[in-house]
Amino acid sequence: MGHTPSGGGGAERWNTPPAPLPLLPARTSRRPAPRRHLRTRRCLGPSGGRPGRGRGRGGATSPEPRPGGFKLRAGAGGGPEGAHLVVAGRLGSCGSGSSRSMSQEGDYGKWTISSSDESEEEKPKLDKPSTSSLPHAGPRAANEPSYTCSEARKVAYKRKISPVKFSNTDSQVSSPKRQRSGSQEDLGWCLSSSDDELQLETQQKQVENVVVREEHGVSSSKGSATQRTGNHSPPAHHGFKEEEEEYETSGEGQDIWDMLAKGNPFQFYLTRVSGIKPKYNSGALHIKDILSPLFGTLVSSAQFNYCFDVDWLIKQYPPEFRKKPILLVHGDKREAKAHLHAQAKPYENISLCQAKLDIAFGTHHTKMMLLLYEEGLRVVIHTSNLIHADWHQKTQGIWLSPLYPRMAQATHRSGESATHFKADLISYLMAYNAAPLKEWIDTIHEHDLSETNVYLIGSTPGRFQGSHKDNWGHFRLRKLLREHASSITKGESWPIVGQFSSIGSMGADDSKWLCSEFKESLVTLGKESRTPGKSAVPLHLIYPSVENVRTSLEGYPAGGSLPYSIQTAEKQNWLHSYFHKWMADTSGRSNAMPHIKTYMRSSPDFSQIAWFLVTSANLSKAAWGALEKNGAQLMIRSYELGVLFLPSAFGLDSFKVKQKFFSGSKEPAAAFPVPYDLPPELYGNKVSETPVKRGESTFIEHLKHARNFHRSAMDLEHSLYQSTRYTWEHVGSLLRILKH
Repeated sequence: MGHTPSGGGGAERWNTPPAPLPLLPARTSRRPAPRRHLRTRRCLGPSGGRPGRGRGRGGATSPEPRPGGFKLRAGAGGGPEGAHLVVAGRLGSCGSGSSRSMSQEGDYGKWTISSSDESEEEKPKLDKPSTSSLPHAGPRAANEPSYTCSEARKVAYKRKISPVKFSNTDSQVSSPKRQRSGSQEDLGWCLSSSDDELQLETQQKQVENVVVREEHGVSSSKGSATQRTGNHSPPAHHGFKEEEEEYETSGEGQDIWDMLAKGNPFQFYLTRVSGIKPKYNSGALHIKDILSPLFGTLVSSAQFNYCFDVDWLIKQYPPEFRKKPILLVHGDKREAKAHLHAQAKPYENISLCQAKLDIAFGTHHTKMMLLLYEEGLRVVIHTSNLIHADWHQKTQGIWLSPLYPRMAQATHRSGESATHFKADLISYLMAYNAAPLKEWIDTIHEHDLSETNVYLIGSTPGRFQGSHKDNWGHFRLRKLLREHASSITKGESWPIVGQFSSIGSMGADDSKWLCSEFKESLVTLGKESRTPGKSAVPLHLIYPSVENVRTSLEGYPAGGSLPYSIQTAEKQNWLHSYFHKWMADTSGRSNAMPHIKTYMRSSPDFSQIAWFLVTSANLSKAAWGALEKNGAQLMIRSYELGVLFLPSAFGLDSFKVKQKFFSGSKEPAAAFPVPYDLPPELYGNKVSETPVKRGESTFIEHLKHARNFHRSAMDLEHSLYQSTRYTWEHVGSLLRILKH
């Protein structure tokens, strides 16, 4: 991104939707039948497990939680007095920022609590916690986590998500063939999922003919909780049935070819969600859809991400592509890096590239796929980690590029788009300064990216001065809005909407960063725009409340993917007045907690938007950058990547907001599909309508004395609601101990 984009503003306006971009390779034969490869094994009865002793130190900071080795297991008793607790491995939490941790020895082993905060002012960066054991070769040990993430995110890698049965009344789309009730991992706290302890848990089989096969940490265990939509509905109750699938089908009941062939000028999609009405998945994508042979004959691929489950990832590729070369670009260090290498070792076709993170508390948070086909090249920029849970019951975003054809005689300046997407993507990859990416840079040079109609906005770690400040972070957004956004009258009444899944430290008041340099970038519109006063432009921040999490498809464990440390929250109570609830009836995802991150500028009546950004960047200085040296230098800690939709690139002054995300041809194609409801609704005054925050050491005492609780579950729930000391996924774990 070391250049000034020139274009996008002079595009000819159109009153009818433009011709759809070429998403699919040319085909001369009849469309192939949908792929179906199902093989299931069923496990009935409570799963076993054994207490374990874990040790660890505070992990490196991260913008989201990572899978962990802690699980709670309910006893056979029917109520609180019959409940018992098993602590296996490590207990921790992580979030967007500096990490602090503490260990405590107890009756159930040694566990570690860590809380995180993205502020560099908190604690010095510590090494990532050591893992209890690492596989030296071949398949890993049965009790080893399947994710290559810091211990902070390894809080409860055994937690699985509990889907709700589909209803067949709203659509002819067939319901899932798999129906499960939640496994013991439902008692964990993290967004991640894994079955690495499946062998241990199924050793205590209590039903005849129980056969369970460990699949290297990848099963499709799902619960049978009923959908929770009411404000007063209790958390889901989870049972112990499990099923596994070797190759789970996706896009069931929909024809991906037909869906993409209809044309979508924005190529912006949501991921499929298990447990919602089929009509809300009819235009959504699963990772298996993206990697499908329908999109092209894969030659090789590169996966950029924050968190990997290698075994699960391999199974998302069609069988015929699973031995094609795969490059994993990651930011892991030390033990986490060793574990990732151990995961990848059984696969000769996998190579790894470590992104340099030289500034403390930085992460490699970018989520991108580069897919090279025999027919061309495709770029996918999205918001999901490469783990099962991120593609299961969360709201995630995807931008899918057209199929870029190979050029016969490529030059470095050919195949460029009006948005300078090709040069910006190459600049972003060059910022890694990594030899394994040189081949991909050459590949991009060889392809024609001229049909791209979005702008690339990335962040790379470093300290940038002069014109280099405009290449990355929120200064990059400011530059694009200044050069390519259309000016609007009475712009001070057009609010900014920010939606994210993690919050960093932003200072003692909003003038320190949020409503100064960051907001100044977001309010920019056109070359003539003047930055209005600090409070002139409304700012709406969408972040799930406790009630959102409680009534979600995942229940309290969904809070594991919404890290906002209590230490940080207590230092910036001023921020809470900006918070709005997560509501997404327009896309059928009000109960699917968001891991997507979006920012936009809306008209006062929310019927139009001046621009829309989908990105991996959460609300933090680490992701967007912060000025230093009296504004002369921009410091960024992390890698991030997103795409900006500007009306000028589509020949428009503004986008109309689509009334229903999946309304199809009922609305103009030029209407932009915002994935959540507008206008946003402010938090209420109820205790449950507060932002989800992470607890820390006080939870240890409740773990130690969980067996002595004699209050009813509802009394306990009410009691815990009155305190902001607890992580709400922790609360869910305690409630499940008592209720089972």
